[in-house]
Amino acid sequence: MQKFRGGIFAVLAAAVVLTASAEATTYQVDPDHTSVTFHVRHLFTQVQGRFDRFGGSIQYDPQNPDKTKVEGWIDVGSINTNVAERDKDLRSKRFFDVEKYPRIQFVSTGVRDVDVEKRTGKLVGLLTIRGTARPVILDVAFLGEGKDPWGNQRAGFSAQTTINRKDFGLTWNETLETGGLLVGEEVRIEIQAEALVSE
Repeated sequence: MQKFRGGIFAVLAAAVVLTASAEATTYQVDPDHTSVTFHVRHLFTQVQGRFDRFGGSIQYDPQNPDKTKVEGWIDVGSINTNVAERDKDLRSKRFFDVEKYPRIQFVSTGVRDVDVEKRTGKLVGLLTIRGTARPVILDVAFLGEGKDPWGNQRAGFSAQTTINRKDFGLTWNETLETGGLLVGEEVRIEIQAEALVSE
């Protein structure tokens, strides 16, 4: 009987250890070491812009990357293309209508095509822009983790995707004399995120 009890306790202890090790770590995006940029065609070249205010959380377990969960937000009013008048126009009703729709939101719904060795995969989720939510797929990568010089546990992630802005109600455009359009419809989004372990 004593051996039986001991066996039960051993199994329970092992279960506790396995459960603890299987728990994902929650990270909070560090805005000081993260960039959210986009590229879109203007006339004949690509214009790059960025957002300066954003936040988010990442639940990640290297042993179970398919369980990753991500939530993020962007303050649309922080859009920055290094041209003040253009940024003002982008905040207006012609584009993002910031007064009515101040935030872009993202909530993940799943992960697929995980490559454990390369630490890459595809993150599926809902992206909400201008009040319209659409499914998107981001190519993501886990770049590593460790302690910084001050003892904080950090991790690095990257994500990128291409969306059609018209799918989110960003339809304004202007026809050129040559027959083309002033602004491209496809927008390339790139994120380089450094995140801190939540306490």
